[in-house]
Amino acid sequence: MSDYLPLEVILEILKRLPVKSLVRCRSVCKTWNSLINNPSFISTHLQSALSEPDSHLFFLKLLKDDKEKYFLHFDNDDFDEFKQLHFPFNGCLPSFVVVGSCNGLVCLSCSSQDALNLILWNPSVQKYIRLPKPNMTCLSDNAYLILGFGFDSRTNDYKLLIVAGERGETLTEAYLFSLNANSWKSVTAISPNYAFEGEISSAFVNGTIHWLGFQRGNDGGFRNVVLGFDISTEEFLVISLPENLSGLCPLDLSIMKYEESSIAVLKRDWEDGEQLDMWVMKEYGVVGSWKKVLHLTDQSGGLLPTILGFRKNGEVLLHVDGGEMASLDLNCQQLEHLGIEAEAAFVDSYVESLVLLDKGVDSGNVNNVAQASD
Repeated sequence: MSDYLPLEVILEILKRLPVKSLVRCRSVCKTWNSLINNPSFISTHLQSALSEPDSHLFFLKLLKDDKEKYFLHFDNDDFDEFKQLHFPFNGCLPSFVVVGSCNGLVCLSCSSQDALNLILWNPSVQKYIRLPKPNMTCLSDNAYLILGFGFDSRTNDYKLLIVAGERGETLTEAYLFSLNANSWKSVTAISPNYAFEGEISSAFVNGTIHWLGFQRGNDGGFRNVVLGFDISTEEFLVISLPENLSGLCPLDLSIMKYEESSIAVLKRDWEDGEQLDMWVMKEYGVVGSWKKVLHLTDQSGGLLPTILGFRKNGEVLLHVDGGEMASLDLNCQQLEHLGIEAEAAFVDSYVESLVLLDKGVDSGNVNNVAQASD
């Protein structure tokens, strides 16, 4: 076909093909292999996929019968399964934590024998990269780490942030990994004077990795805020929380991505029965746009659901008591069970892409994953 069609026409056709077909098309001829592996085409294909509403999927990590399984699901009415993923790292290390997913890349972390193992994995093309070990001094038993993963659109680069701090102390170290450079660097920007407790969550939105921090007043009270790090400008930022959340115990709060453009903060407490509130920032960066959109309470002794994520129709994905996933309509409070059973679940938005096709290691060769930090 390349003998009869101009190159630009071939590229226009190829960028509309699904990832699975493109991986196969590389064997057609050397020209096609070179075209598809080209970083420029990989970016063009990704932008084409992101513009297609039907290409948006959910990445699921489910714990079933003490085994971790990975799936892609459509975000349609029935939440249909697209396919089960082959997870190549089973048995290499203890359980992995999913730091986040961005443009088809999944960031995985695992702490083993005082080593922090980090992997970027594209399950659609079955490629992965082991990250070098960051040269951090703050990796003691009392150290807390926050990990955040995202895409820098200015430099077309994928970056991983590690923020470290001692128990109850303010941030002591921050390191940023660049996939383009395949290296870590110390963040030199002055960090806000806020502490954090526990292995807390992060949320990547609008080019910024967010997490929760707090200050302790002289009276022993708390002042909670959302902290952020812009991975392009490499600067920290602070976003105020609504008064209802600002003075609470930090361990009662968690943060997550709200749809694809803002953040949500969850409050869970056990006074007068378990209660769960969800606040969303309706307009990102506008403090006055915080709004409570969900309040759940249970006085029967059962467990309230875990909030997993948000669907494009505005419904909330939940993991409910009894071990099943469900979808909640916030407007009418109607709960629909999705027929997916799991002891625990992780969900993130996903789009199939060719990222890592030109530089990753084939996931059939994972023998040395455990030596990632060597």
